[in-house]
Amino acid sequence: MTLREQVVREATSWLGTPYHHCADVKGAGVDCLMLLVRVYRACGLAAANVDPRPYSPQWHLHRSEELYLQGLGLANAKETTNPLAGDIAVYKFGYTFSHAGILVDQHHIIHALKDSGAVTLHRLNESPLAGRDVKFFSVVEG
Repeated sequence: MTLREQVVREATSWLGTPYHHCADVKGAGVDCLMLLVRVYRACGLAAANVDPRPYSPQWHLHRSEELYLQGLGLANAKETTNPLAGDIAVYKFGYTFSHAGILVDQHHIIHALKDSGAVTLHRLNESPLAGRDVKFFSVVEG
């Protein structure tokens, strides 16, 4: 199994986990930032000592996508125009790029969005993601 497949498999295992701010327990609660921390840590791509908590529910009002990725401990993340499975999509909500998820393929993302109430699989071209500015970052080689 490739590393990209491992990332997608781990992300998929979180589907249905309820949304809870700052939580990180599979099946019990997680938010978008901690979902990425746990998935990439489980796959050996984020340092074991990375834990950006606590952070305010409004932390995203004053952050950029680079700071979001630094909070994940993914210093090797590189912006890409050719995103692949296992890459990160960072979306603009309001004035900042403040929400992220993991690409399953070129049409789907797994993410934890408060309005959805749980970790879900969404099409990139459907609400609530459709029409939003998005940047893609790769943390997986190849």
